[in-house]
Amino acid sequence: MASTAAQLLGFFLGLLGFTGTVAATLLPHWRTTAYVGSNIITATAYMKGLWMECVWHSTGIYQCELYRSLLALPHDLQAARALMVLSCITSVLASLVSVMGMKCTRFARGSFVKTPLATSGGIGFLCAGLLCLITVSWTTNDVILDFYSPFLPSGLKCEIGLAVYLGYASSCLSLCGGLVLCWSSNVARSQRPPHIQRIPASSPPPAFNIIYPPAPLYKPPEALKDNRTPSLCSLSSNGYRLNNYV
Repeated sequence: MASTAAQLLGFFLGLLGFTGTVAATLLPHWRTTAYVGSNIITATAYMKGLWMECVWHSTGIYQCELYRSLLALPHDLQAARALMVLSCITSVLASLVSVMGMKCTRFARGSFVKTPLATSGGIGFLCAGLLCLITVSWTTNDVILDFYSPFLPSGLKCEIGLAVYLGYASSCLSLCGGLVLCWSSNVARSQRPPHIQRIPASSPPPAFNIIYPPAPLYKPPEALKDNRTPSLCSLSSNGYRLNNYV
């Protein structure tokens, strides 16, 4: 029961991490306008994401525009796109494998493949969390370097957006879910009773496969052979009596 509850906990943590990763991938709040120096106008705010660039006006108008060219984007943005999409795909595969490998499901119940499947799902969540963590850490480093760069005008400087923080939280959830799944699978494997090899019982011998030697011929004892005196009515001297044939 303990390993089953741990597997469910790890699965739901990984599922939450996958949901947060998808939300962080789609949201445009990766980089927001930094109000420093001469850039103190707060009537508009610019936000840049992986797929679009948005402008928010103080009047409540929210306008977004998708990036029209893929090759015209910076290399770091293209790499961030690829890593986040790969993280989402890895989370989907890890979720499917974990569902098949958990004890509470009917797939391959009683088979030895349940534990390896659950472990594989945990490793998949770990990989997804690492991919998301690499992407948000890379973006954070770029934003910080640009912010403190003396050669970049203050109007072009950006700060870390909410989507980056959501990516950090999602990666932590995915990593925790993967660790819990791997740990619960190892615990379930250690609690499994050892396999006792059954020795096949020896089959009983066939009923008629024993050949007994023939019984010896009956021989009367020497003391009882011809121990009577021959009678007078015997017709021959060979010991036969007449009354045996009458």
